[in-house]
Amino acid sequence: MSAAPGLLRGRSPGLTLARRSLALILLCLLLLPFADLRIITVDPWGELWRMALGFAWPDFMALESPLRAIVLTVSVALWGTFIGAILGFPLALLFHRSRLVRGLCAFVRAIHELFWALLFLQVFGLSAVTALAALAIPYAGIFAKVYAEILELTPRAPNDALPSGVDRLSRFLYAELPLVWERLASYTRYRFECAMRASVLLGFVGLPTLGFYLESAFREGRFGEAGALLWIFYALVATLQWWGHRRLLLPLLVGALFFLGPWPDVDGELLWRFVSHDLWPAPLLEGNLPGLGAWLAGLPDLLPAIGNTLLLALMGTVGSLLLALLLWPLASRHFGRPWLGFGGRMLLVVVRSTPELMLAFIFLLMLGPSMLPAWLALALHNGALIAFLVARHADGLTLGMPNLPASGRYAYELLPRLYPNLLALICYRAEVIMRETALLGMLGVATLGFYIDSSFQYLMFDQAFFLLLVTAALNIAIDAISRRFRPREVPLDDPCSR
Repeated sequence: MSAAPGLLRGRSPGLTLARRSLALILLCLLLLPFADLRIITVDPWGELWRMALGFAWPDFMALESPLRAIVLTVSVALWGTFIGAILGFPLALLFHRSRLVRGLCAFVRAIHELFWALLFLQVFGLSAVTALAALAIPYAGIFAKVYAEILELTPRAPNDALPSGVDRLSRFLYAELPLVWERLASYTRYRFECAMRASVLLGFVGLPTLGFYLESAFREGRFGEAGALLWIFYALVATLQWWGHRRLLLPLLVGALFFLGPWPDVDGELLWRFVSHDLWPAPLLEGNLPGLGAWLAGLPDLLPAIGNTLLLALMGTVGSLLLALLLWPLASRHFGRPWLGFGGRMLLVVVRSTPELMLAFIFLLMLGPSMLPAWLALALHNGALIAFLVARHADGLTLGMPNLPASGRYAYELLPRLYPNLLALICYRAEVIMRETALLGMLGVATLGFYIDSSFQYLMFDQAFFLLLVTAALNIAIDAISRRFRPREVPLDDPCSR
């Protein structure tokens, strides 16, 4: 009897989660009329059919020396992850003790890898330094945060059992690090898979990874060649557990060094001028405050760009939630025959392995420049990722009512047990969706990324850097909101949720 008033007042955890989800969906529906969702192309279904044919019958013979692009893609991902982990680990040890470190890590991870690449491109050109710095800097912030969270969960009993005279370093090396080493290694392997996708995307700014040839093939209508390149990328990701085994790590790192060129000749004076002068508004450097106001007035109209960025992020989050609810049974052993579950898992792996920017670029060719291709890309990629994780969680559950029909198993048996974890995953992905939303402006969607890309193209580095700061601030704010919104009682042990 005592629980009933709590339920009526909405204090039930399940009811609270349902209210949060419905509020998010309702907000998206209310704002949806303000989104540009036009289909501009004349024959979208015909274009989709031609792309599907190219994917079903890839033309491997049309590829010209793809080995170099493959090796460069892997080399950049490998060394970008390695440098990011080396930089992030010591920051993780200070993460919970220093607000400055937490703020620095939040800032560097809030800016997408491609925006970092655009920044370094101005000084280091199309070189290995640009590629490695674009991955290593944001990854250092990500590693610092996740490593710190993993270290925070270290059991205290072995540490407490050591004699009181043991120094702090010995305690860490012998009583703490061995207990979490496997989780640290597991997350690092997952981050390397993310780096593979990011390395492909670096081709969109001109670096000769797989993404460079993919974009060219799609843009020129060579869909058979594009399909072949996509299959090669999926094969790389699918076989990662074998060729990326930890025993092969050292030979891979050494071998990758021979394929990372060219290394640029850095002009120190030019680098210092870029960092100390070009990135900052001239009135600010001159101490001219009235001139700074005029400089701010000359910026693009930021309110519509910020509004579009936030709206697209909201649409992507809600779309991911709805698609995850629909798709996770496809990969679960509790629904259908085993071969259907295998096929569903493979479908989700393919969709989640395709970077959002690549998906958005494909939809853009089909549907034209609007927010619709970006929305579809965000919802599909993140929805498939979350559905895959939820299905894996569901497969570890034992049914209490196995004789229920499929609809009953879904609605009454499994979904109530899985939904808190699903909503927590959505909240964790909100920060990533926000980063990707800004990035998709590079394809012509009127988000902040569109103006950042335009500013770099017109060599207005001070304006581009200011817009990057605005993007980072938005991303940090969204991350803070999502932390308050997600279920706090749900532990997320899977590194893919980070």
